[in-house]
Amino acid sequence: MKRLLTAATALTLCAGSAFADANLQKMMDDPNQWVSQTGDYKNQRFSKLDQINKDNVKDLQVAWTFSTGVLRGHEGSPLVIGDVMYVHTPFPNIVYALDLKNDGKILWRYEPKQNPDVIPVMCCDTVNRGVAYAEGKIFLHQADTKVVALDAKTGEELWTVMNGDAAKGETNTATVMPVNGKIIVGISGGEFGVRGSVTAYNIADGSRAWRAYSMGPDSDILVDPAKTTHLGTPVGADSGLNTWEGDQWKIGGGTTWGWYSYDAEENLVYYGTGNPSTWNPAQRPGDNRWSMTIMARDADTGIAKWFYQMTPHDEWDYDGINEMILTEQEFDGTMRKVLTHFDRNGFGYTMDRVTGELLVAEKYDPTVNWATHVEMDKTSDQYGRPQVVAEYSTEQNGEDVNSTGICPAALGTKDQQPAAYSPETELFYVPTNHVCMDYEPFRVSYTAGQPYVGATLAMYPPADSHGGMGNFIAWDNVKGEIKWSIPEQFSVWSGALATAGDVVFYGTLEGYLKAVSADTGEELYRFKTPSGIIGNVMTYTHGGKQYIGILSGVGGWAGIGLAAGLTNPNDGLGAVGGYAALSDYTALGGQLTVFALPN
Repeated sequence: MKRLLTAATALTLCAGSAFADANLQKMMDDPNQWVSQTGDYKNQRFSKLDQINKDNVKDLQVAWTFSTGVLRGHEGSPLVIGDVMYVHTPFPNIVYALDLKNDGKILWRYEPKQNPDVIPVMCCDTVNRGVAYAEGKIFLHQADTKVVALDAKTGEELWTVMNGDAAKGETNTATVMPVNGKIIVGISGGEFGVRGSVTAYNIADGSRAWRAYSMGPDSDILVDPAKTTHLGTPVGADSGLNTWEGDQWKIGGGTTWGWYSYDAEENLVYYGTGNPSTWNPAQRPGDNRWSMTIMARDADTGIAKWFYQMTPHDEWDYDGINEMILTEQEFDGTMRKVLTHFDRNGFGYTMDRVTGELLVAEKYDPTVNWATHVEMDKTSDQYGRPQVVAEYSTEQNGEDVNSTGICPAALGTKDQQPAAYSPETELFYVPTNHVCMDYEPFRVSYTAGQPYVGATLAMYPPADSHGGMGNFIAWDNVKGEIKWSIPEQFSVWSGALATAGDVVFYGTLEGYLKAVSADTGEELYRFKTPSGIIGNVMTYTHGGKQYIGILSGVGGWAGIGLAAGLTNPNDGLGAVGGYAALSDYTALGGQLTVFALPN
């Protein structure tokens, strides 16, 4: 009888979870709301709304604003669920619920009590990429790694769980992704020797469903050695150990602080892992699997279906955490379920997301020089590997040698700032960094909770270019080529939004919200907000009217000098010197600005 009751309970729970997931998917499909940080499970950041379009976007006006009360970098975006907007802040990670029916009245606020000692442990500013929603709950992943479930109506704390230990350097900057009755949660701290992991917690009570590490024994990384593949070949036993020297994998990095996407038909979650620790490649010989890797995992069990390591034995800090954008497109006359990823290393990858087959790997900034190309010949023993240029190899040049003129810089041709995709144009709209670096690795020892970097950097614009540090581009992921490019003075550190109105929106580090033509890139509108924009553009309707929302508040890695008051050019892992001129154009702030057409 007990077994029957257990089985019946399990079936009931599964049915309840399936209903909840269907409801969340229905909410995501409603363009009038903005229910997910990424717009939908596919990370397309495309809205079907077209009330604001290429013909009238020039008439946009500020509809209302909201001060967050916090300075430093404001990444992510608000959510809109029905008549309520949920706004988050950087540390201390305050959450506000605003009543859209009543002039944005604050319905409730949640302010965590976190130890400020977590601030110096956070790499590259105290940012947070936003809250998530599912099953009547708002989910906050705090800087100190506490995951909190709040009642969406009241702000009441329903459950909490600690995902890591800040004393060891484990922190959080990312959002979470709800799926199948669970929330998928990552971890930051690659610059402190943290071993990366992804964890699934049950939405109902916060209990752990599974955890998959980036490197380590097969039981830790959740692989089937005979079935989990890398470029079509089984990974084999001990794949997370045998490209590491000794126990270096235990402090191996591969953190998971980026974005997550989900294919419901395949029941696969997709994400990327970050740099191996330390930044000095001489201290960790081998490919360092599975850092710098795209991972496809079963959402229910965490078992990996396939991996693809983009930058084996990373020598430049080219974290692979950027978003995976899921589309259905035609390749060679056949419709494929594909995944497109714009990596920090400067290559734009297109893959079959079911099998892990590599379809396209091309540079999406012409200045990328650390590798000539990615080998696409499947018969070659170099298949899928970037072909490194010796002049720009920090390993070949050696410790305590300053390798100069490497493009891109460590912050990549694109960092976490998410791209958008329009199914109408079949183009990707990509905010990019146009930055090169000098990189000098040095020997460093590991101490838990202390920086474990091992390199000194300097950053600057590429020579013989437009003089700026950024471009906003349109990318064809089938051909692997840039369709158009807009030069920017500074890196474009804002997430893009594409709409059915044939308009693409993005923000700039000086603080401009810009609207451009999806077809040509022609600028249609600009407005300067009070502080530099590193947030992500979102849209929603209320009362039958379409609105565009953006958080401004300069910071992040590019703006760390301003955000943290740093002046030494080498601070911020080289970003302080590279972006020193930013202080001539903007100052600290923390504001939500909402735009609409005039009545």
